[in-house]
Amino acid sequence: MEIIEQLNWRYAAKAMNGERIPEEKIGRILEAARLAPSSNGLQPFEIIAISNRELKEKISPAAFNQPQITGCSHLLVFAAWDQYTSERIDGFIAHTAKERGGDPERLERHRQSLLNNFGRMDKDQGYAHAARQAYLSLGVTIVAAAAEGVDGTPMEGFDQEQLDAILGLKQKGLRSAVIIALGYRDTEKDWLVNLKKVRKHREQFVTELN
Repeated sequence: MEIIEQLNWRYAAKAMNGERIPEEKIGRILEAARLAPSSNGLQPFEIIAISNRELKEKISPAAFNQPQITGCSHLLVFAAWDQYTSERIDGFIAHTAKERGGDPERLERHRQSLLNNFGRMDKDQGYAHAARQAYLSLGVTIVAAAAEGVDGTPMEGFDQEQLDAILGLKQKGLRSAVIIALGYRDTEKDWLVNLKKVRKHREQFVTELN
């Protein structure tokens, strides 16, 4: 029940007060993001966690000067692989072998399956799939932040090319997919803070087939 209460408490804060999130809390939120589900466990994305104020100010124009960018404690950028490559898949298989051990022949079959499923995607298809995996982690991040009493405002309103250039993502084979501002709501400046949370009623939202 506590998580439902926290999800009722959370909303997409429109203004944040600049207070820094304690390291233990941001650590748990990032760990939850790391443990989020991902197709085949590939995790074809990275998270760039930005707390440096100067860098957030540099990013702000690329995000249309939305106040959460500079008012947040941490800005998380979910950056997806720009494409699936045999090198990346081989790296995943090597990491799996190191962590789990196991039958090399079975891992080779898994490698070939991944190459067949993902290696044939073109760059647009690969990025789109990788970005969807990043969104799975984003959802877990939002819930984890709420559980910690931290506001999380997910944002798609930014210029991808500008943000990628600022962070040097292209050189790393990454493209920004979505960002989330983590921090604490500014109760004096946020017009949304005291408004009732509005969602569809359950009967409008869920179809149960028993």
